[in-house]
Amino acid sequence: MPAAAFQRVVLKLSGESLAGGGGQGYDFEQAGRLARDLADLAALGCQIVLVIGGGNLLRGRQAKAAGLPAAEADRLGMLATVMNALGLSSLLERAGAPARVLTATPMPAFAESWSARRARELLAAGEFVIAAGGTGQPFFTTDTCAALRAIEIEAELLIKATTVDGVYAADPKRDPGAERFPWLDYDEVLRRRLQVMDATAFALCREHSLPIRIFDYREPGAMKRILQGEDLGSLVSKEDPHA
Repeated sequence: MPAAAFQRVVLKLSGESLAGGGGQGYDFEQAGRLARDLADLAALGCQIVLVIGGGNLLRGRQAKAAGLPAAEADRLGMLATVMNALGLSSLLERAGAPARVLTATPMPAFAESWSARRARELLAAGEFVIAAGGTGQPFFTTDTCAALRAIEIEAELLIKATTVDGVYAADPKRDPGAERFPWLDYDEVLRRRLQVMDATAFALCREHSLPIRIFDYREPGAMKRILQGEDLGSLVSKEDPHA
């Protein structure tokens, strides 16, 4: 098997990647398949930090719509990411891949607290690290958490798994003829007002020249192919790798 093209990456997954039909709930069969796919990546020798959302269990905007204060709604969303992380960690272990959950807010009964130093130690020992609980503060998305963690551990690439195979000029579900961009620089994303990530996360990536790869996680073998250096999906970076 070809080795990974990257030494260290952050992989951002949505909560719906663990869900069944409709993107809601926790489907252990689906989550188990994802865990096995992730476990297969261990043989590539790449250090991987996972950041997973919690939208399959609870979305902050739903809680806000029900009348909860915004900060409390976001804290519920952060707890949902911890639940997803703990479940995925156990399934990774079952698939033969050691994994450790590190949380942004201390909760020692469930997991260790996040620190970049501890994450690097675990990665060097061959474990997956799952960064849970968002940033530990309300009003920030898991996109921002992924960008922060990538910068903290000096990752070479932030990989965002979605249900769309890249960045398009318009929503491809509404406009089947929309142009897909194999590569964009940060300024072009801003100029076109493309929704790659939330504004805070994107600003962090742009400031630190952190490349972002957007791909459809449902495509068979996609994660492995990206780690092996295949030009899959869309890349946002400072320089065009095709030039």
